[in-house]
Amino acid sequence: MELLSHLWCALSAAVLAGIILVLLLSVILKVVSFPYPIIDRSSEEKTFCDENSVQQNFPDLEDTWNIHLSVVVPAYNEETRLPPMLDECLDFLEKRNGNFKYEIIVVSDGSTDNTVSVASQYTKKFGSEKVRVLKLVKNRGKGGAVRLGVLSSRGAVILFADADGATKFSELEKLETSLQKLTGGDYTKEPDGVEGRIAVVCGSRAHLEEEAIATRSMFRTLLMHGFHFLVWLFAVRGIRDTQCGFKLFTRETARMCFHNMHVERWAFDVELLYIAQKLKIPVAEVAVDWTEIEGSKIVPVWSWLQMGKDLLLIWFRYHIGAWKLRKKSA
Repeated sequence: MELLSHLWCALSAAVLAGIILVLLLSVILKVVSFPYPIIDRSSEEKTFCDENSVQQNFPDLEDTWNIHLSVVVPAYNEETRLPPMLDECLDFLEKRNGNFKYEIIVVSDGSTDNTVSVASQYTKKFGSEKVRVLKLVKNRGKGGAVRLGVLSSRGAVILFADADGATKFSELEKLETSLQKLTGGDYTKEPDGVEGRIAVVCGSRAHLEEEAIATRSMFRTLLMHGFHFLVWLFAVRGIRDTQCGFKLFTRETARMCFHNMHVERWAFDVELLYIAQKLKIPVAEVAVDWTEIEGSKIVPVWSWLQMGKDLLLIWFRYHIGAWKLRKKSA
């Protein structure tokens, strides 16, 4: 009985210590965390070189749109995978009707290879109205690169797409059809039809999951299911694939979501969708064809641990009020 009594006391003390630790952590996070993200943009991150190598200022997301579509491409050391992706993207967009105006913003996320030089060749070939390069001085992470690209965009509708070209641009039409249903307007014909409207459409690889599992190790499959469970438990429900790098949203949606985002690494997609659901923004998921391309920047296990940590922080900081949501941008 005495041993049980000691064990009970020890357990009670551990629980009490845990509660005190959580409360202290909550207070500390409230004090040291900014409820709304501070967007640090140095002068180098607000300009681009046009086809004549003249430095120009990027516009701001708060400006009124003046083209149909902006495509934001985060790129970290992508000198090899970027050209095929841009060739395919530009070929698809160039074949659209002559009134359709678009831009591609390649965001070099502190690249140390020739990514900027490679992307700049497309600016010289197609002009800076169609291809622009945003050169970040330091590596921020995929989420940080996407956010700064979105904040510098001109489109009535914005798409972010991975630099590896794993999802072909012909799949964009599926996302556009879904967006049209959510907003009631066809931005490809009447961009004013989506002005002020909110919606997010996510490309999804969930339908390919069984095939992917068959080629993965048991350990990676367990990690994948574990991550999906954490996403469902702590952040986003109703979306089977939060991580596909092919998402389409209206300009107003971008203003509401990207001015609220804190996470700059791999789990930024989850925070984006978490914010959208909390702000009652309609979200749809559309199956797209996807092919795994060699050269992924995700480091097995380590990247998953980082994402797991960010998921917990997303849930915890929003729930204790260390991070807050505002419906309109500052």
